[in-house]
Amino acid sequence: MHNQPANITDSFGRVHDYLRISLTERCNLRCFYCMPEEGIPLREKSEFMSAEETLHIANTFVKLGIKKIRLTGGEPLIKKNIASLIHELAKLPVELAITTNGILVDQYIDDFKKANLRSINVSLDSLNQANFEKISRRNYFTRIVNNIDLLVREGFNTKVNVVVMRGVNDHEIVDFVEWTQRKNIQVRFIEFMPFDGNKWNWDKKVSYREILQLVHTAFGESNVESLVQKPNDTSKNFRIKNAAGNFGIIASVTNPFCDTCNRIRLTADGKIKNCLFSQSETDLLFALRDGQDISGLILESIAAKKKARGGVDSFENPENLKLLASNRTMTTIGG
Repeated sequence: MHNQPANITDSFGRVHDYLRISLTERCNLRCFYCMPEEGIPLREKSEFMSAEETLHIANTFVKLGIKKIRLTGGEPLIKKNIASLIHELAKLPVELAITTNGILVDQYIDDFKKANLRSINVSLDSLNQANFEKISRRNYFTRIVNNIDLLVREGFNTKVNVVVMRGVNDHEIVDFVEWTQRKNIQVRFIEFMPFDGNKWNWDKKVSYREILQLVHTAFGESNVESLVQKPNDTSKNFRIKNAAGNFGIIASVTNPFCDTCNRIRLTADGKIKNCLFSQSETDLLFALRDGQDISGLILESIAAKKKARGGVDSFENPENLKLLASNRTMTTIGG
């Protein structure tokens, strides 16, 4: 009898035990780096995983060694029957987490608590309302900030994701770090990455070194403490001395964390992306509906994973940028 492996491992020996499941491509914001201004084409419901299919696939991953599941989107909290799905996923022997834009968080606080979902990432790219509305093309700023405050008061492990873009919000880096001094939040600065429709170019990028230099200049290098990095951390984390919270930098472009990557992405239409930058996908949903055992497809997909950034060795090569720009939009990948 064939025994399933204890974990999902690629050809470089990296164990993959963290699954990010996108529940929907739709979103109630229109952030320009994530979604084209005109939005994305709406597709038939049948092209996406049902709640039952999501649970079946998630359970298959858990049997293969997945220990953490993060729900993403689009905006996962606009998914129909999301509360029920969260409660069902919470029955699996995994750590459950979610990434949200924060707009609907107050409606699901009790569901998070009952599901023991304690880790919540909220995307917020500006602390200035006018700038936020320019980036997101929507006017939910006050609601999101209030919901971040609510999460902190309720004792959730609250991270705030900030995509840093030159000439857009890089002037707010110090403001975000000051925020961590008085509030128990973890701000994560994320380098702007190239995807379909987001008009990325090298000049818009603000690097890890630049971000850290701005912080050192504002607070004094001796006041910036480096925190111990956990295995598989994507960010390099810091704290201003005596601050309530901390901040980190996720440098996927200039200082990638590929050597310790343990992540698998499952899109809302049921396809594996074994790397955020990968051009290839494996269709689990089709296989599941066809009655196939999807375990083998999962193992094959991860075994074929490239060593770094989906095989892209440089963002400075114009041909590589064309390749990356043909990737899905971020909202259809699942963050």
